[in-house]
Amino acid sequence: MNSDHKMVGVLVMTTHELWQAVLGELELSLSKANFTTWFKSTFVAEIGASDACIGVPNLFTKAWLEKKYHKEILQSLQNLTDERVRTVSYRVEARPTGVQIIDSIDPAPLTSTITTHQEANEIPPFATESVRIPSFESGEFTLNGKYTFSSFIVGKQNELAHAAAQAVSGNPGGVYNPLFLYGGVGLGKTHLLQAVGNELLRKNPTIKVLYVTSERFTNDYIQAVRSGKTQDFKNRYRNIDLLLVDDIQFIAGKESTQEEFFHTFNHLYQSNKQIVLTSDRPPKAIQQVEHRLVSRFECGMLADVGNPDYETRVAILESKCRDKNYPLDRDVMHHLATIVQSNVRELEGALNKIIAFHQFKNTLPSLESVKPILSSFNTQSQKKSVTPKILISTVAVYFDVAIEDLLGKSREKRLAFPRQIVMYLMREELKSSYPSIGNELGGRDHTTAMHAYEKICNCLSQDEKLQHDMELIKQRLYTAA
Repeated sequence: MNSDHKMVGVLVMTTHELWQAVLGELELSLSKANFTTWFKSTFVAEIGASDACIGVPNLFTKAWLEKKYHKEILQSLQNLTDERVRTVSYRVEARPTGVQIIDSIDPAPLTSTITTHQEANEIPPFATESVRIPSFESGEFTLNGKYTFSSFIVGKQNELAHAAAQAVSGNPGGVYNPLFLYGGVGLGKTHLLQAVGNELLRKNPTIKVLYVTSERFTNDYIQAVRSGKTQDFKNRYRNIDLLLVDDIQFIAGKESTQEEFFHTFNHLYQSNKQIVLTSDRPPKAIQQVEHRLVSRFECGMLADVGNPDYETRVAILESKCRDKNYPLDRDVMHHLATIVQSNVRELEGALNKIIAFHQFKNTLPSLESVKPILSSFNTQSQKKSVTPKILISTVAVYFDVAIEDLLGKSREKRLAFPRQIVMYLMREELKSSYPSIGNELGGRDHTTAMHAYEKICNCLSQDEKLQHDMELIKQRLYTAA
């Protein structure tokens, strides 16, 4: 690709791409539930010389963004527009269907225009939105047409999960039923989950596919009970060929939901209908889930989706750059793959941030220009922001125990083990002294902290489940920080 064509890529930017870059930053600091709830249907409605107006779906969302997330939204917009945006407002408005263009060369005020489909086709490649692939809709949830096997980057850490998902799409209801995919956030579980649905629909458009989150399953069941329409609920969830459930761990502690899911699972399984589930941990590690459900989750195929290694991260970046028609110097790409190691979602968020920043600066990315942008992704700077209080809270939430109990005197196994995990992480991640660890954990003796650290070290060398738990806790720890 010649240099002129490269420059085209940095001259024009859509407001959609700007907002996607903003959302990429915000998503890193919010829980999945909060991000989906408050930002799902938002967009840039209008942008001027120094102000931006964000379109929102309702007054409740408008009030919440103004009160809770205004500072973060403004800061992100300023980062991506070289501080050209000084004020942000919000208004209730339906999302436009056309493409909105920002011309970053023109020194005149930025204006937002909605183009026709014909006009959009005349815009350079990077300024057009990706083509929407037809997808199956079930309630509010839609399979993302981009989530296919061909767009999934396979590496050492996910090749088993990828192969199992492909096998399921080739023989649904066969040997791998259910397929249970587990791993940390942003590693591609949802991509593989939906790729199964997209592949089966590609082969047979009449197949009945239902994709939901466990939260949606719970809400649907509660609503059905309240309205006396439990039979409609059963008809919806049981008269299908493929059930895809994301984040099944969130049914933990919900006894009625587990009861209904148990019967739904049994009905589909006995009818040779395929079930695919995702979770952030293996079945046995999900607290407060009935044993009979855990045994059913484990009766098919369990596949771990791990953190991408360096080579896989580079391959992912190359693929994303091709999709965006945005060439990136290999030195920049390799530096990005070295700095951002935790997950695919964060890797793409960093890439979007680099692209958006340089489009507004009307420059091409260089190693020198991207280093300041990536400083916020540096693992060491994340570790510095973690405090003992945050660490204790994170472990307590992960093991579903109260902080007061964790710091208390009880030696129950359900408390003693998480307490030892805290001591190990304080020593390993925060480099705390043994006496200070004992003080943070309710005034315990330093020898207790030493024993805990040595015990967890020994267990980690032999216990794969504990290794996985530790990785998930660290991911949550640095996301929370």
